[in-house]
Amino acid sequence: MRSVLRLELEEARVMLEAAKRVAQKLNVPETICVVDDGGVVIALERMDGARITGPELAIAKAFTASGHKRSTHLFNQPGGPATVTGEAFGIHAMIPGKFAIFVGGFPVVVNGEVIGGIGVSGGSGEQDIAVGVAALQALQAHLGAEHEVLAQADIKK
Repeated sequence: MRSVLRLELEEARVMLEAAKRVAQKLNVPETICVVDDGGVVIALERMDGARITGPELAIAKAFTASGHKRSTHLFNQPGGPATVTGEAFGIHAMIPGKFAIFVGGFPVVVNGEVIGGIGVSGGSGEQDIAVGVAALQALQAHLGAEHEVLAQADIKK
């Protein structure tokens, strides 16, 4: 048996607040979703003015990143597993509405383990990445030196 870290509401709120601050700086209304390691929503916030499609997209991005332990945009980059010649082509059709293969989803990796995911929807790909990475950086700052959080755009565990 082993001990595991759990992403909880306190950490999700820290991530949401940091994500919103960056979204506001970028002047882009985003929807941000944080899920646990099972892809279940812990926290979701749709900023004022954000698209009505944002919640579903952010949830799917967070679910995919957590469940498949990689940033969602890595699926469809040239040579990626979800491209036409990739080994997982069509994977997004296997779990309709829940599997996202485009920019904005990031696994939450702490001490080498995936403990959840964050999904961001509403801006350009570049904006969604900036907002998601800011949330991961905030989690690192919140947890301190005792834990190591991967806080970068391209994450694959």
